[in-house]
Amino acid sequence: MITRIRNRLGRFRRNEDGAILLIEFCIFVPLLFSAFLMAVEMGVYSMRQMYLDRGLDMAVRFVRLNTNAGYTHDDIKQMVCDNSGWLENCDSTLRLEMVRVNPRQFAAFDQSADCVDTSEPILPVRGFALGEQNEMMLLRACVKFDPVYPTSGLGKAFEKDGSGQARMISIAAFVQEPG
Repeated sequence: MITRIRNRLGRFRRNEDGAILLIEFCIFVPLLFSAFLMAVEMGVYSMRQMYLDRGLDMAVRFVRLNTNAGYTHDDIKQMVCDNSGWLENCDSTLRLEMVRVNPRQFAAFDQSADCVDTSEPILPVRGFALGEQNEMMLLRACVKFDPVYPTSGLGKAFEKDGSGQARMISIAAFVQEPG
């Protein structure tokens, strides 16, 4: 019995049928696997972006219709987090900037978004001003997240901070309604 198994294994080892397929397999499987990992990362990123956009839009709608309510950064941040759904650690990784905009002399946001970096000391909110009636406002949200696969594909390509988190930004423009 053992001799028969040994003979079959010896014939299998000496057989060269399919050697060409083995080379193609070794080349293409890592490529397909890395494409799969990038697709998963992109799907999760797109879902996070959709939830951030939805949360920001819902908060903007509420702020726009309640002009003189005196909201603070933390109030609007809580509204965004409550309406966003699937953003992990939203309370600690979300930072908002809100500025008044003069449509006749438009000056955009600072190019670098004000984001939370958990590896550094906490900095105060950079720009947050509530608007008056009929004023145009820009609200920018920056949230940090951990990539699903941080060492491969798209997760490796994200710009990361000192704690290894990537950032996601959403911007909304609105006009304060008259009270």
